Amino acid sequence: MTRIEARFAKLKAEGRKAFVTFVMAGDPDAETCEAILAGLPAAGVDVIELGMPFTDPMADGPAIQLAGQRALAGGQTMERTLGMVRKFREGDTETPIVLMGYYNPIYSRGVDSFLREAVEAGVDGLIVVDLPPEEDDELCLPAQAAGINFIRLATPTTDDKRLPKVLSNTSGFVYYVSITGITGSASANAEMVGPEVGRIKAGTELPVCVGFGIKTAEAAREIAGVADGAVVGSAIVDRIGKGESPEAVLGFVKELAAGTHS
Repeated sequence: MTRIEARFAKLKAEGRKAFVTFVMAGDPDAETCEAILAGLPAAGVDVIELGMPFTDPMADGPAIQLAGQRALAGGQTMERTLGMVRKFREGDTETPIVLMGYYNPIYSRGVDSFLREAVEAGVDGLIVVDLPPEEDDELCLPAQAAGINFIRLATPTTDDKRLPKVLSNTSGFVYYVSITGITGSASANAEMVGPEVGRIKAGTELPVCVGFGIKTAEAAREIAGVADGAVVGSAIVDRIGKGESPEAVLGFVKELAAGTHS
């Protein structure tokens, strides 16, 4: 059982929903990012998504695009991102970490090398938004053979014909994108999301977490009411981009966690 699977099993046994957060590795600088990363579990985060900065983040809105640019300008590399995971693991061996981003940085490093280093660092899952199921041999299957969950995105445009293909070889949890568009561009609507989550759950036993467009504790609470968890990224990254201190950012995260867990 992976850390992700163990965490969702524990949450289910406790009757709680998962709170998942996204932060960009190296944003706005390594020291600040590491401080925020280290404080996320105590703030109530159940699963951490750590962004791999990339120059062409096509699924992301302005907040996360700018976060990636800040990180890259500060010298963030894949080596440093994996190093952040290693450092985090020195103080936390239980909270799952999912690397999220695009295939190019992984491909450039070499899949075998990347997976070997990711396992050694303590990575638990991958979300690679530009690798469709038709390319599972590229990374999905090798990752799962290495013990890393490969988490797939389902969207409002994933119809009943496409959904089984999306769910095939997916593990850990399913990430449902609540809106049609880029991150941070609209607000999630629980009334619209609920039936879609039910449709996905009819085809899989995996937990379904919902992200994109969750900006407040109340919105997190509403989404958690119709899904197995809520994912918040842009709202947190936006505060980091505005220069808020790690303590202030973590205070906001704690509010979101309280909303999700309620």
